[in-house]
Amino acid sequence: MTTTKPTNSALGARAGMAVLAVVVVVFSLVASPPTARGQQAPINGFADTHTHIAASQAFGGSFRCGEPFAPGGLAAAMADCPTHSGAGHFALLESVLGGTDLPGGTQGFATFTDWPSHDSQLHEQAYFTGIERAWQSGLRVMNNYLVGNRVLCEALAAIGAPPRYSCDEMDQLRRQVDYLNRMEAHIDAVSGGPGQGWFRIARSPEDVRRIAAQGKLAVTLGVETSEPFGCRQVDDVPQCSREDIDRGLNEFASWGVSTVFPVHKFDNALGGTRMDEDLAGLAVNVGNKLGTQRFWETEPCAGPAADHAQPIADNGAADAIGAASSGAPAGAALPVYPADPICNVRGLTELGEYAVTSMMDRGMLINIDHMSVKTAGRVLDLAAERGYPGFVVDHSWSDPAMLRRMHELGGFVGAFAYPADATPNFDEGFLDEWRANSATVGGSFAGYGIGSDVNGLAPLAEPRPSAASDPLVYPFTAPSGVVMDRWHFGERIYDLNVDGVAQYGLYADWIADVLHRAGPDRAELERQLMHGAESWTATWEAAR
Repeated sequence: MTTTKPTNSALGARAGMAVLAVVVVVFSLVASPPTARGQQAPINGFADTHTHIAASQAFGGSFRCGEPFAPGGLAAAMADCPTHSGAGHFALLESVLGGTDLPGGTQGFATFTDWPSHDSQLHEQAYFTGIERAWQSGLRVMNNYLVGNRVLCEALAAIGAPPRYSCDEMDQLRRQVDYLNRMEAHIDAVSGGPGQGWFRIARSPEDVRRIAAQGKLAVTLGVETSEPFGCRQVDDVPQCSREDIDRGLNEFASWGVSTVFPVHKFDNALGGTRMDEDLAGLAVNVGNKLGTQRFWETEPCAGPAADHAQPIADNGAADAIGAASSGAPAGAALPVYPADPICNVRGLTELGEYAVTSMMDRGMLINIDHMSVKTAGRVLDLAAERGYPGFVVDHSWSDPAMLRRMHELGGFVGAFAYPADATPNFDEGFLDEWRANSATVGGSFAGYGIGSDVNGLAPLAEPRPSAASDPLVYPFTAPSGVVMDRWHFGERIYDLNVDGVAQYGLYADWIADVLHRAGPDRAELERQLMHGAESWTATWEAAR
């Protein structure tokens, strides 16, 4: 997803795949914060501020195979799905998304020979015992984004996977809130009874501090969806009102939502999106057309910040995708865009200004990742006028120029959890970006976060090539002080050097590996990461 997001080499090799499969690539789907209030002890631990642990309930409920928990235990939660293995339609799609082999493997539980893996993007990647392992290594805040996309949900029927649940994005979010409540209760049940579990949903900064003081994991809620409050637009006509926005934000507040993306993958009635790039950009543009009846429109950028470049050549593949996906007559094609730098013409709308100021009034954190340069610029202008610090970038999507402005306001910065070093499919390593972000803001961070994007249609960190000569040595000592060996999960033994981050439990190994590879910067990076939970919480407090 980059400027810095990973480039999926498998996509180019499979460019001739079915139209819908390409379209779904779409949804592939980082300040020194203020000091905490009062004299409370700071939280010591790292923060993953971008996860999707309830994504099994999104997109109509049939898109993903597996769940993070099930009453029947591991065998039930991680059983194979015929649609996702062999020659099933989701096996084909997973091959396009992650470059996995065809036919798709059938071995999940109990051997886990085939999945989950770092590139198995349609299989569950965050079973709760893996989250527990990461918590044991020092994770203290996990921000879970409730996710939804109506266009994707409705498109699944075309490949023989009709949704089991409503495609309305607000309904998708409600289902995930209920699911997380049940997940908390399940972990309580296997931990000794109500309130005994290590996994606690936090609905306020005060909750986060109370939970962290108990040594448990505070799980907060965010919202990342393309049509929040029903705020899509069709031919530039908003399909929502101020009343819809107030009603939706009040509902978010009742759930205890910490963080909101006003704009996600598509232009909406609130503002313009920061377009995806390369083949993903072509596919997401088709989704934008399906949702809004318009392709993206661009213009020269007014300053150094830019949105992502788009495919330039008009060719038969683009022609076919445009015609098949938009209902246009044969010969209609996706727009041809100029060379970069280019910017989305769409900025923050009048309704968008109302939504953003209403989020500020409610003390919600606003995530500017995915906003067009024009949208993000205006949002930050509004924040500067009010002295509002409640901002987040957390998975390496925003232009660095936006990051500096947000940091100066007091916002929180995190980065996508790339491998420690660059790899064939990741143009930049986590350490490279941390150093670049530090240079961008002109110094160090009080606290720094990671954004795993687990279950978010993003590849997890693959094994780094340098592991052959400089591996993570097992057992290792985690930042929490706990000594950990290779992870046993079912009948499988995972090794980060070989498997990469195959699922969430390997983030314990990943963070140890990043620190190992930091060299002379290790002590400073460890300080920043282990102050991440405190800094994120203090930013939420300052917004309220």
